[in-house]
Amino acid sequence: MKEIISKKVQKIKPSGIRQFFDLVLGMKEVISLGVGEPDFVTPWPIREVGIFSLEEGFTTYTSNKGLYKLRLTIARYLKNRYNLEYSPEDEILITVGVSEAFDLVLRAILNPQDKVLIPQPSYVSYEPLTELCGAIPIYIDTKDNDFKLTPEAIEKTVDNKTKAIILNYPNNPTGVSYRKKELEAIKKVILKHKLICISDEIYSDLTYDFEHIPFATLSKAKQYTVYLNGFSKSYAMTGWRVGYACGPKEIISAMTKIHQYAIMCVPTISQMAACEALHSARHLVEQMKQVYKRRREFIVKELNRIGLKCLKPDGAFYVFASIKDTGLNSLDFAQRLLKEKKVAVVPGTAFGRSGEGYIRISYTCSFENLKEAIIRIEDFLRNRKEKK
Repeated sequence: MKEIISKKVQKIKPSGIRQFFDLVLGMKEVISLGVGEPDFVTPWPIREVGIFSLEEGFTTYTSNKGLYKLRLTIARYLKNRYNLEYSPEDEILITVGVSEAFDLVLRAILNPQDKVLIPQPSYVSYEPLTELCGAIPIYIDTKDNDFKLTPEAIEKTVDNKTKAIILNYPNNPTGVSYRKKELEAIKKVILKHKLICISDEIYSDLTYDFEHIPFATLSKAKQYTVYLNGFSKSYAMTGWRVGYACGPKEIISAMTKIHQYAIMCVPTISQMAACEALHSARHLVEQMKQVYKRRREFIVKELNRIGLKCLKPDGAFYVFASIKDTGLNSLDFAQRLLKEKKVAVVPGTAFGRSGEGYIRISYTCSFENLKEAIIRIEDFLRNRKEKK
């Protein structure tokens, strides 16, 4: 039956994150530092509105664009917080998480053989979704610059077939983010070449040491930017599947056209819950962020102490740690650690070739589990040294 499957789909590899997640299922006493999912339950005020909306009978389709109430709430939130203005009428689309939003924008703007610049390491879906559009992913290796994209790196890779660039910050898997001065330098190159910037800012609320600056707020950047965000990470709403895209009305209209045929609309109760998140749960986001920040301080200190060198992430809830001194490649390290010590991490190669020599560790588990994981990892490293 293989011959009937699309050749494009056959070429795509399964998600490296999900491969390890599937291995963990069914294993006892495993500490999972793999999947990037908050260990918090969705805050009660949000859940309560979801439950109440169901009881009230909000069970029908909404507009393809999403509930106007939610689009208006998002527009007001972005205006009040960042002075970023989008019309709820035709510049905002509610999507099934940021994952759908990303897929839609690629399909809306790309033609076969268009090129898309993808800084690596990068989130696992960027490359395959680009290829499914018939476009060509062009990778920018960032590991020699502390995993940061630079204007010079863009200039070296851009050509007249380049249509778009993906900017994800705070970054998954590295946790790297950018201050305004850095974003301005990147913006100059993007505007010079008239690239569409697909700015995935799903972790924006989880920026720890400085204020997050949306790319679209930079002078003259908005008309070239599709801003993606959602509720999964900062509001612990992964299973509700609500994201949104903001951008020029022509692009949002094209995205909506695809969305209406493929999805119809996001579940109504999820949209009602998302409204409540923006209305009343901002202080709860800050509380969760402080917990993540404490875990970040611990895990970075301990990983460096035991010999897995890593930078302190600016945001998100991941540490990208080097395992080069162990003599193992990323996949072998992750597999052996899981088998021998029952600690699950994601090999860096799940995020592209430039991730070789690294592992991604998610600190979305309890402090007690993080402490136990460090003990097990340290023991694993000690055993390897003794065997040598």
